[in-house]
Amino acid sequence: MAKNQMAQMMARARKMQEQMNAIQQELALAEYPATAGGGMVMAVVSGDLKVKNITINPEAVDPEDVEMLQDMVMAAVNEALDTAQKAQNERMGSMTAGLNIPGLNF
Repeated sequence: MAKNQMAQMMARARKMQEQMNAIQQELALAEYPATAGGGMVMAVVSGDLKVKNITINPEAVDPEDVEMLQDMVMAAVNEALDTAQKAQNERMGSMTAGLNIPGLNF
């Protein structure tokens, strides 16, 4: 491979890395809400898959049925995480479309 071709390839790789870093920063700032139990529980996660907030309507708190509240929290968090993961896959997948890079499974 000629030096010129190698330099061009390295420049494209650097540009791609910069774009991926920008997407990751953008995703980290994005928030993905989800609800469960008819809105009784809401979870918000960031695009980098961190739980940012959980809101529980006081009416959802029943000392006699803690399991239902736990299930609603888990459902809301899982739905928010799934939504954030899909957004992450779409954004990062657009960067790696057509490339077969081991270890990058977006």
